[in-house]
Amino acid sequence: MVNPCKIVEEHKTYDIGTFDGKEVMYDFEKILIYLDVKGKMRFGNGFKIYEEDHPIILKLCHYFIKDKENCEKNEIDPNKGILLSGPVGCGKTSLMILLKNIVPLQKPYILIPSRNIVFGFNHIGYKTIEDYGCRQFFCFDDLGVEPIGRHYGKDCNVMGEILLSRHELFIDHKIKTHATTNLNAEELEDLYGNRVRSRMRELFNLVAFDEDSCDKRK
Repeated sequence: MVNPCKIVEEHKTYDIGTFDGKEVMYDFEKILIYLDVKGKMRFGNGFKIYEEDHPIILKLCHYFIKDKENCEKNEIDPNKGILLSGPVGCGKTSLMILLKNIVPLQKPYILIPSRNIVFGFNHIGYKTIEDYGCRQFFCFDDLGVEPIGRHYGKDCNVMGEILLSRHELFIDHKIKTHATTNLNAEELEDLYGNRVRSRMRELFNLVAFDEDSCDKRK
């Protein structure tokens, strides 16, 4: 039987909780140790889990491990995706890259910069939008700072259109979408319009870093 609490990295096993064959009991302190190790493997020895970020990491862990009681306390719907917002450099992308590793048996998502999607649209056109209307789970990184798409002289709000498609997939098939953003709700609405913003409320749980969070890249 596969133990979801044992994760092997480079021939070393990390226990992030206990499993009795039926129920998993996760240990947040052990998860933090694993995330620090995995972060250094992925991003280099300069990577660090900051104590000030523990509350938001804990909240995200509750979501990923599907801790219904704590999700309810934090007003998080485990069936929806995560919209992780916060200032530039606060660690949003790193966390979304790392956290999926604590639940290796769940369907993984692919993280892709929103600007790369727009660049693809500029090159091949509307097929790009169709390509993201699939049942793959995605995390759109840096949502809202991508340029407007242009293909053969026609402008298109590419990510706005993709979010509408992803909303339909969520409603019809429970396909999750995640995203990170530096923008607040009002800025997102200005960028994508009220219709998309309304769909985003149904598509995402908003989890936000404090606006005074430090830039870890400095």
